[in-house]
Amino acid sequence: MSTPQIYALHENPDWFTPFAEAFAAEGVEYEEWLLTDGVLDLDEAPPEGVFWSRISASSHTRGNGLTKDYARAVLSWLEAHGRRTVNGRRVLELEMSKVDQLTALRAAGIATPRTVAAVGRDQVLKAAQDFPAPFVTKHNQGGKGLGVRRFDRYDDLAEHVASDEYEEPVDGITLVQEYVAAADGGITRVELVGGRMVYAVRGDTERGGFQLCPADACAIDPGTGRPVMPVGATVSMAPDDEWGLFSERAGYDDPVVGKYLAFMERHGIEIAGIENIRTADGRVLTYDVNTNTNYNSDVERSTDLSGPREIVRHLSRVLAETYPTR
Repeated sequence: MSTPQIYALHENPDWFTPFAEAFAAEGVEYEEWLLTDGVLDLDEAPPEGVFWSRISASSHTRGNGLTKDYARAVLSWLEAHGRRTVNGRRVLELEMSKVDQLTALRAAGIATPRTVAAVGRDQVLKAAQDFPAPFVTKHNQGGKGLGVRRFDRYDDLAEHVASDEYEEPVDGITLVQEYVAAADGGITRVELVGGRMVYAVRGDTERGGFQLCPADACAIDPGTGRPVMPVGATVSMAPDDEWGLFSERAGYDDPVVGKYLAFMERHGIEIAGIENIRTADGRVLTYDVNTNTNYNSDVERSTDLSGPREIVRHLSRVLAETYPTR
């Protein structure tokens, strides 16, 4: 029988480099399971170990349209055999659906933007009829700002929905959501691992718009290494700008952090980046739960703690607790 170890389940090698470096830095052995395609023998038992899921809602945008359902099957198989998963089968469903996230957040007493879900183009228009402008649309199953657009008039939405530019969401569900302007021109992403906050990050919405993936591999223009004007940005960047879109929010102690930790415990989420926006009138509205969270290298260089290394330490503790005589 092989020695129990950590298994990392994912589909995007471009996002995994910081975690591979963290495993090496901590001296922890692990094995990657790339869930893009494969064979799953239900008559076989899984190896012993701890299985960490990093499956992303945006996997279909990288040509990995089979990943989500394959991951569902793998995680069901693992948990049926009693294997310890980190961000397991239930958490995968939260990652895949903003409706699931928003309803769960509201049930936990966490404020969210007003949102209506619609299936079908005609229903998107119906959902937006009584929505005060401006408002945004977004894909229910997304990531990376998929399908996020701001509309200042209902007629603009009607024109867009009738055009060839309209993007059909992969699961058929489009959200119509109130547009919320950040009081300080940025959102907050709270990084949480193993029951505590690692740090909080400010994302620049004025320059980054709706596309605020923190991973270095999410560079908006990989050809030049610089961003172009993304959807939703209100300030463009000069060629010589120091254009980092992310910075640490040092000393962040908003009471919402305690609510996030309780929410994560309730739903079995062990690793997440949860995003909120503070409005001019002082509301804190939470709109996204990223259970396959990525980290930004600029922020990592400026903080006392490392997100990837905290994840590896957490996984190591879980492994030791699950197999104390290993």
